[in-house]
Amino acid sequence: MLESHLQDFAADKYGKLPLHQSQSRPGRKRTDISTLSAQNDGEQVFIRARIQTSRLQGNKMVFLNLRQRINSVQALMQVTEGQVSKQMVKWAGSLAVESIVLVEGIVKKSPELIKSATVDDIEIHMSELWLMAGVESRLPFSLEDAGRSENAPEVEGQFNRVLLDTRLNNRVFDLRTVTNQAIFKLQHAIGDLFRSYLNSNGFIEIHSPKLQGAATESGASVFKVDYFKGNAFLAQSPQLAKQMAIAADFERVYEIGPVFRAEDSNTHRHLTEFVGLDLEMVIEEHYHEVRDLLDGMLKAIFRGLKEQYAKEIATVGRQFEAEEFTWRDGPEGTLVLAFKEAVDILVEDGVDRDILDDINTENEKRLGRIVKAKYDTDYFIIDKFPMALRPFYTMPDPGDPTLSNSYDFFMRGEEILSGAQRIHDPEFLSRQMRAKGVDPESMKGYLDGFRIGCPPHGGGGIGLERVLMLFLKLNNIRRASLFPRDPKRLEP
Repeated sequence: MLESHLQDFAADKYGKLPLHQSQSRPGRKRTDISTLSAQNDGEQVFIRARIQTSRLQGNKMVFLNLRQRINSVQALMQVTEGQVSKQMVKWAGSLAVESIVLVEGIVKKSPELIKSATVDDIEIHMSELWLMAGVESRLPFSLEDAGRSENAPEVEGQFNRVLLDTRLNNRVFDLRTVTNQAIFKLQHAIGDLFRSYLNSNGFIEIHSPKLQGAATESGASVFKVDYFKGNAFLAQSPQLAKQMAIAADFERVYEIGPVFRAEDSNTHRHLTEFVGLDLEMVIEEHYHEVRDLLDGMLKAIFRGLKEQYAKEIATVGRQFEAEEFTWRDGPEGTLVLAFKEAVDILVEDGVDRDILDDINTENEKRLGRIVKAKYDTDYFIIDKFPMALRPFYTMPDPGDPTLSNSYDFFMRGEEILSGAQRIHDPEFLSRQMRAKGVDPESMKGYLDGFRIGCPPHGGGGIGLERVLMLFLKLNNIRRASLFPRDPKRLEP
């Protein structure tokens, strides 16, 4: 220990904690910054936080901005005879930004609002300061730069814009921004609201295997992996397992799990691995039972986000400024267009009918803009897709075999859910498989479930990251994925 530290009357009130901290368990309660306000004036608190910013004023005072996830508070340390020494202030001012510290202090009501902190009506007057974990390497960029509005004009010499690739290459650090803390709290919320809604509607959660002996769907690229002396495939969806669960009398099932797509798509909305929110249910009379339940579930998610997570939505909005996401929640219900009606709307807007056998990404967005202007909603459904556009297991329309009992759901003009009634008759299913170039023998285990009797059923699959991206208008799906995987990224 330095001689100056030996002569320091405050030496037992600051310093670096030992590496092995599990030496005692005194049970001291830590304070959550978000719970503090001027009402706590005079109370003693014990806080673990990161140092977001540090400002040393002379040799007698230091200000630290302390951060916990999306919340922050200003802390002050000043030389006080018998309590806080000059050496203690100097040491506090030398701590690197992003260090993790334990702070003990008294809450003091601030005479004026502190603009740099989310808890803006108090500051913590520090009496003890301990370093739990320091920063050993140079930070890749400034969190202040990384948190600026995407619309902020870049002024040379004032700040650096942090590019998406730079962020993703340093993802652990990037995830500390208050924007990302809020984004992934909202991602958690979507999954939680999905589960809650379905649990309350008689569904049970299942967990299906991601290694399969055959490709799940026709038309979708699949990852092939070595499997002992043969090959296996990574599941492109839990589609087959969901349907087999219905044949096993599970009645209503859902799953939250990884989905793999070997598509070389380097777009703003495609990932090679994403989180699927999938469900399947028995149909009693009409496939619109499924469509309506999916609609109710998504609107429950939208409402839940708006009502329970307004603070997180506002936090993200400061960086990604966007019009608030809107949907129709009144007696008129969600806007539902038949595929033919959607095509007619686009033709009216000047799109050539000859290219609208399918609606591509560009025209999906165009349709979204038209719908927003005409019906004032960012959320709508397209029903009755042509059979030619759907997988082999899709049930045709009973009145027109060129159409299907299928639907897609859209947010801000981009598809977020695809679903349909499925074929439950084994012979018809076999014929449809052959018509789509799939050998029924390669999927014998799947077909066998239908041969012993299966009720009519339907369902849908949602991309979690896509819902999150479009609700918040993040403009790139990689921002909605914790550690995104695309054709060019497998790290970190």
